[in-house]
Amino acid sequence: MAEEDNQAEEQEQTSSGKKKWIIIGGVAGLLVIVIVIAVWFMSGDQQTVQASQSNSVETPASQSSEQPAQVGSALYVGMPRPFVFIVPGDARERTVQISVQLMVRGEQSEELTKRHIPLIEGTLHEVFSSSTADELRTAEGKQRIRQLALQQVRAALESVTGQGLVEKVLFTGLVMQ
Repeated sequence: MAEEDNQAEEQEQTSSGKKKWIIIGGVAGLLVIVIVIAVWFMSGDQQTVQASQSNSVETPASQSSEQPAQVGSALYVGMPRPFVFIVPGDARERTVQISVQLMVRGEQSEELTKRHIPLIEGTLHEVFSSSTADELRTAEGKQRIRQLALQQVRAALESVTGQGLVEKVLFTGLVMQ
């Protein structure tokens, strides 16, 4: 009888030991899969950025007369904080938050642009706060505001540096309440 009890205990310990190893193996396998997926996404982002940078250089024949000469690779200068302002709406005023990045060409343009961020922020805030909620609701209105912002930023930078520096004003986030 005592031998049967010992055998039963040994079988329980063996089966619980196997269960522990199965659980540990499953967790380790899941961890490996998560790490592989994370590495794959990170390397994919770098390849996409590199590919877009290498494809972003246009030939002079494809440039329009309004665009400045494109020298160097595209670099992006982010504004340190989003622009928050109030615009008139149809029935009431709306609060708007816009996150902006500026596309420039070459490291020298990037450095000059970063040096004049307060001037750029002030100019963009004037342009954005002069808009209306109706303009910000439509794609055409957003495009018009981006073009106006680009013109105003270029003019402000030209008055200080002698160069327009900025090629595009990009909205990376727009929230209206």
